[in-house]
Formats: sequence, C-alpha cells, structure tokens
Amino acid sequence: MKKSAVSVLAITAVALLCAACDKIGAKKIKVRFAGTEGDSTPQSQMLYKVADRLNASGYFDVDVFTSGALSSDTDDLVTQALQGSHLVVPSDPARLSANQKVPDFGILMAPYALKDYRVLDKLHGTPLYQQWEKDFEKTGLKLIANNFYNGMRHFITNKEIKTPADLRGLRIRGFSNSVGNGLAKSLGYAQTSIPATDIYTGVQSKAIDGCEIQTPTSYGYRLWEVLKYTAKTGHYMLTSSIVCGTEFFDRLPKEAQDVLVETFRSVCSEYQAKVAKIEQDDLTEMQAKGMVVAEVNTAPFEAAVEPLYAELGFSAGLKDELFRQLDL
Repeated sequence: MKKSAVSVLAITAVALLCAACDKIGAKKIKVRFAGTEGDSTPQSQMLYKVADRLNASGYFDVDVFTSGALSSDTDDLVTQALQGSHLVVPSDPARLSANQKVPDFGILMAPYALKDYRVLDKLHGTPLYQQWEKDFEKTGLKLIANNFYNGMRHFITNKEIKTPADLRGLRIRGFSNSVGNGLAKSLGYAQTSIPATDIYTGVQSKAIDGCEIQTPTSYGYRLWEVLKYTAKTGHYMLTSSIVCGTEFFDRLPKEAQDVLVETFRSVCSEYQAKVAKIEQDDLTEMQAKGMVVAEVNTAPFEAAVEPLYAELGFSAGLKDELFRQLDL
C-alpha cells in the first residue's frame, strides 16, 4: 500500500513537472525587448540593463532590439505583443490610453500634470494605477512598469519659441494621439506623425519645421545638426509604459512573472536620477555644438492647454485624486 502511495505521488510530481515544462518549454523563456529609440538613449540602455539582470536570473533569454530594428512604429510593436509575440515594448501613457480605450491613464502624460520624476515610484501602489492595470488586462495588455523617467518634452525648431503664438503655422512632429493632437490644437501648430527616426531627414527635406521631444532622444538623434533652438517648455513629463501581451505574461510561472515585473521596476527606478543628469549634460553639450537652449515662461503655455483636460474626457476630479494618492 505504501509503495502504491509513493508511486502515485511520484507520478503526480512528474505530471506537474511536465505540465510546467509544457507551459513555457524546458529551456529559458525567450523574450525580445523592442524599442524605437536610438541605441545610446537612456531608455535603450535601461532595456539592456534589465535584459542583463533577467538573463542572469536563470528564467529568461532576452534579446534587445533598439532603433526600430523590429519596427519603427511603437503601435505596431504593441499590436504584435497583443497578438501573442514574446515582445516587451516601451510605449507611453498617452498612446496606450488612446489605443486601448483606457482614457484616464492618459492623465499621466497630460500637459503640465506630473512635473517631478521622484513621484513615479509611488505610482504602482496607488489604487488608480492598480485599476488601470486591470483595465488594460481586459484589452490583452499587461502593464509591467511605468516608473521610467524619459525626460521632459520640449519644442525643438529653427524658429525661436517664447510664447504659444510663436508655434502657430509650424509643422511639428509629435504624438499622434488624443493628447498630442489636443496639445497641437491648443498651441496652434500643425501636428505631424512621422516616425521619430525620420525627424532628422524630415527637417532636412522641409517636411516638418521641428518636433516636441525629450532631450536625451533629441541628443541621440543628433538634432542639433539640423535644428537651432530648444525651448524648454517642459510640457510633458515623459514616462515609459513597459508592456507585454497578457497571453504571453499569463503563461509564465508566477516566479518568472515576479522577476520580470520587479526587475523592470527596480532598474527603471535606478535610472530616474541618471536621466535627469543626462538631460542637463546633453543640453550643455548641444549648446556647445551651437544649439540655443532657452528658458521659457511656461505660464502662457499652461493657460493655453488648461481647457484640454475637459476635452480629453478624463473622469471628473481625476487630476486632484491622482495628486492625493501621490501625496502631492
């Protein structure tokens, strides 16, 4: 009887082991990180750092693709993740909120909402964020982390920008979503949505007059070679929303899920102060290369975009509630 019981336990253990192996395969879990930014930008370097740690964990076999190597279109990469590819993609709150129909998530990138990267580590623990996680899971997307600070967005042009009126009539490359389109409407410029990797050639061919972009990326794209002015409007605090498909994530063992999430959140946190320093260093270096970097009175810009909050369809009182949960 004892022998029979032992045999049953052994058979059960083997069955469970086989089921686990069948779930993810006996080898390490192969994952691709796919970004559109240049290889040297902080976001890309963060992806390499996370990959190194995950590969050392024993669970994962990660390859990193930057500079649009898998696609220069972030939306296309997210679509691939939704369709079940083993992709982890850095996107942004405005883009995801519009495409996945989770409108309140866009508050994280509403103009002049968040201004201090040091609040980002609190975000994951807020009830608002935890509800957004559930909302995205219903669409097939897993929010892994949203505490990578990717810099403040500024206007970079060949015309000096001091007030919103200076932007009128210009063709500016920016975000092609409700937040980006709303910003363009509020400030009076024409929004264009060419891939970020085409900004340099777009300026050269006069298809666009400039862009609104974060400093580490403008430096990585060598935009000082084709654009003269950086107006420090700081209209968005850009964060990277790290996502993958729930179909992929749900097939991972719980231990691997935890390692993936915790590693991303930890490394993203480590990079926040680094990115802030890189911003300043890049601005200084671009000035040395001939770019004019100007401080801007943001009050007229903030006043111009204030009506946008109502137009974007955020829940009533959302900004105040977010600030309360972040202790702002």
